[in-house]
This record gives sequence, C-alpha cells and structure tokens, in this order.
Amino acid sequence: MKKPFHPRALLVAGALLASTMTAGAFDDAQRAEIGEIVRVYILANPEVLIEVQEALEQQIAAEEEQARTALIASSADDLFNNPADPVLGNPDGDVTVVEFFDYNCGFCRRAMADMQEIIETDPNVRFVLKEFPILGPDSIAAHQVALAFNAVAPELYEQFHTELMDLDARASEETALEVAVSLGVDEEVLKRSMADPRHSNSVQNTYQLAEGLGISGTPSYVIGNSLVPGALGVDELRARIAQARTAN
Repeated sequence: MKKPFHPRALLVAGALLASTMTAGAFDDAQRAEIGEIVRVYILANPEVLIEVQEALEQQIAAEEEQARTALIASSADDLFNNPADPVLGNPDGDVTVVEFFDYNCGFCRRAMADMQEIIETDPNVRFVLKEFPILGPDSIAAHQVALAFNAVAPELYEQFHTELMDLDARASEETALEVAVSLGVDEEVLKRSMADPRHSNSVQNTYQLAEGLGISGTPSYVIGNSLVPGALGVDELRARIAQARTAN
C-alpha cells in the first residue's frame, strides 16, 4: 500500500515551486520556464516528494520528542513525586518508572508481571503508578476505590493492586470494594475516602499530563526523560531502565 503524502510535504513542494515563480531576479518568461522545468522534474521524479515527506516526518518527530522531553522536565514533580500516586519497589531507587495504567486494560494486566519481576531482581528501581482510567465508567470507579485505598492503607496497596489486576472479572467499584474488604479495610471508611475530591483531582491531573505527553493508550511509561508507549516486555523495560541509569 502506498503511503499517503503528509499535507505539509505537499505544501513544502508547492512552496519550492512557488519560490521559483516569484523570484525577483527573473522576468515573467524566465519564471514560467523555470516553473515548468520544476513541474516536469517532479512529475518525472515523484520520489522527490517522498524524500521531502520523509525528511519532514523526521523533523516533526524530532520536534514532538523535544516537546515531550521539555514537558517531562517541567512536570517532573507531578510525574515522579505526586504524593497521591502509589509507589512500588524501592521508594529511594535511582531510576523511576512511571506507568500510566487502567485496571481493565488486558495489556496492563500482562505487563504487571514484568513490573513484579523487575522489582524482585533490581532493588534500585522505583515504580510510580499513574491511575489512568480510560476504559469507561467501571474503570473510573475502580480507580477511585484504588486511590482511596492507597490513602487509607498504603501498606496494603501493592497487594490490593495485584489482586485487582489478577481478577478474572471486570474491575469496577463493586469488585474493587470486594478486594479492599477482603484485605481488612472497612468499607465505610473507604467510601468516605472515595468522596474526597483529591482523588478525582488526581485523576484529572493524570489526564492532563497524558494529553500533554500524547499518551492515548495503556500501558505507557515514562522512564528517565523518555516516553515509552505500549507493553514492552521485561527485557525491553530492563534495557530502558539501564539507559536511564547510565544517563543519571
């Protein structure tokens, strides 16, 4: 399948052609002749447009990466040190991995095993979990329970997180509350915490961060100063962590 031209690539090519038509150093006949030469050349060598498009795409990607890196730097406190976010692994680790996740994301559930293996084998990694419910009302409700649980019983959060992720059923307020109560947390205490607007504000803050970073799916990771989307697998996660550690 042919790759469609990026609109800006066509604009660039058009601008190049237009510049030959309007250059003050040529009279009308010369501009017309040069313009025809350029037009004929492009028609005979359409791969030039592909080269323009590829160069433009590289430029756009570099600009987007630069903007993401700047946003990660300017939002470092919210990304890495927000007190509302659960932290697993070594809280004083030399590398922080931020994971944007949804309890109903199948890829997130499979990726949890990667996180657990890294925590078990690398004592200097700190995982920050960004509650990022994007898969409907059940996800939003389950994440509200999770944030409330972390506020009420942070020492049990890792177990809560693991059990809710391991459920065969869809995560919802009901199933999340069942897991919480099974761990000994009083349901009424938890519901009072769920009503705290700080939890909703925390989710909204995560949405804003995700939008700025261009995150639209889960899981997505911020490792060091890089955004890494998708379920990477444990080997790729280790490689990214090693890169971030070297850069520190």
